[in-house]
Amino acid sequence: MADPAIAALNSLLRRTTVEDHNEALRLANTAIKAAKGNSDDLATAQHTRVVALLKLDRFQDALRAVSEGGDALQKLCVLEKSYALYKNGELDAAEELLQSAGAGRGMKHVAAQVAYRSEKFEKAAAIYRDLASEEAGEQYGEENDLRINLAATYAQLEWQGKGGAVPEVQKQPGREDLEAFETAYNAACGCISRGDLAKAAMLLKRSRDLCEASEDLDGEEKKAELVPILVQQAYVSTRLGKLDEATALYKSLDLSDVSDESTKVVAKVNTLILEAGGNPFLTHRAFESLPVASGNDRLFGYQASALRHNKFAIDLKAQKFTGVHKTTTNIMDGESDSPVTAAKTDLGVLNAAAISQLQTGKDALRRILPLLERRPNDLGILLTIIQLYIQLKNPGPALNLLETFFKRLETATTADYADVRFAPGLVALAVALYRQQGQYAAIRRELAKAAAHWQGKGSSDSAAAGGNSLIREAGIELLRSAHPSDLAAAGEAFSHLVSTQQGDRTATAGLVASFATSDFAKVQPHISSLPAVEKAIGGVDVDALIDAGVAVLQTAAPSSNKKRSLDDTGAARQQPAKKPRKRKLPKDYDPNKKPDPERWLPLRDRSSYRPKGKKGKKRAAEATQGGVVRDEEILELAGGAGSVKVEKAPVGGGGGGGKKKKKGKK
Repeated sequence: MADPAIAALNSLLRRTTVEDHNEALRLANTAIKAAKGNSDDLATAQHTRVVALLKLDRFQDALRAVSEGGDALQKLCVLEKSYALYKNGELDAAEELLQSAGAGRGMKHVAAQVAYRSEKFEKAAAIYRDLASEEAGEQYGEENDLRINLAATYAQLEWQGKGGAVPEVQKQPGREDLEAFETAYNAACGCISRGDLAKAAMLLKRSRDLCEASEDLDGEEKKAELVPILVQQAYVSTRLGKLDEATALYKSLDLSDVSDESTKVVAKVNTLILEAGGNPFLTHRAFESLPVASGNDRLFGYQASALRHNKFAIDLKAQKFTGVHKTTTNIMDGESDSPVTAAKTDLGVLNAAAISQLQTGKDALRRILPLLERRPNDLGILLTIIQLYIQLKNPGPALNLLETFFKRLETATTADYADVRFAPGLVALAVALYRQQGQYAAIRRELAKAAAHWQGKGSSDSAAAGGNSLIREAGIELLRSAHPSDLAAAGEAFSHLVSTQQGDRTATAGLVASFATSDFAKVQPHISSLPAVEKAIGGVDVDALIDAGVAVLQTAAPSSNKKRSLDDTGAARQQPAKKPRKRKLPKDYDPNKKPDPERWLPLRDRSSYRPKGKKGKKRAAEATQGGVVRDEEILELAGGAGSVKVEKAPVGGGGGGGKKKKKGKK
């Protein structure tokens, strides 16, 4: 006859559901003491105790119970032990245990959770896609949970800067995302990471409404689920400039009851940033008093980087320049062998701000330029200097520094630095500077090299997937050129996009446009996938366009035979007459006074001229007292204004009269 304790435990386990986990734990402990000689009953009791401890969130006790059970229990409780390690924050141990265990469906779920918490989001997404493709998912009713978890993983990939690993179809929220508050929330997070704040605000409102109206959650559960939704709503309102709305949302939160430390830290930091316009020293003191999230509640990498960035920014506002400079320098020196990352770039910018003591202009350049000479590969400092040059309206040195940085990266032997060299942001910066200088040939060269680099990456590489946007823009820009080499490069770019992104009409149209005049064999298979010409011009009224006339860019002087547009009656429109130009007259002009007919002659040639001075009077006297008779002639004035007598020029002229007597030597 079975022991009463073992019988009670077996009776409990026969139930469909077990609600009282404390009761299950008590019965399991009693059965363990009673089942000393029966290994099967002992294993069942020990297993029940481990599960009850997990249900009660006593993960450390569950790990201790598995260890006390010996090797047999550890082989039986691989799933339970790996889950306890995951919840206890021992992610490496959990991953190692799962790799050594079988590939059961439960193991895959825990492995996906471990990968998610370890920030290996690509691996987590692959596991969730594998689970969703299995038919067993329908049997267990996991479709909704898998869709929620996969959407959360895609949102994390976007936050991590690996949006290229997310399928394009998943980046646009669908109708099914609006059916549950979890999916609407995850879709909103993806929109926030892509900068689509208006759509994110709409999705967050939908998520909040669904959560508040849910009948599956009690009051406490609704309150817990609403906290992250409200925090994100306040963040989006802040980004949209709705500061009063954001403040009201933060005030509606009761953070004292929030169990998730990471959510509490994010909410408090955002509140401080919202109130940062006050005393910076009080803000600094409040920031230093924030709790530290640890274990499974610790911040993700991008959150920790933003938190560190905010801390240094508040320190700079509090004029702690020396401390920020030393701390950021030590962090960057410790990561000297790591590739260039967004977090490291932020540190370079903060280090430059500390060196310049938040100054701008030429004073800041004098302090920061020597820093670039000591750390030539610091992208943050380089971008700061370029920004200062742009503010001073001196883009020439900025472009020279960027080209020098590019040449240094091209000589590096590691692939990480090659990816940095052709990072979409840096390529866009170079294109903007080249365009400002009018160097359009350099723009095409830069885009062609960048497109060739990303085309050489494997399609499974998330970084290569992120370069697809750059390849598309490079192809569009190269397509504007008439040079055969540029058109060929554009065709290769669009061919790569067509092969990696099925159904991309922009890429297909670009491929057709690139090879239409050079290689029709490559174009022919894709022509059928493009819209028909009749469909594209179906809504165009050709007769109305002809009646309205055609706008022509006037580049030359208008000719007399220029066509005129027609009015509503069909008659040619009369061109408006040009307004006659108003002639300007002198201020003392008198229309009744006859103008002097000699006004066009020099003064001395006029009949009214009277020389002044003794010499002039003497010449006048000689002219009337039998002096030398001068030859004169009568000239008729133009326009019938009369005639005037003028003196003829002497024949064989040579001014100066006779030769002058040379001076003798003294």
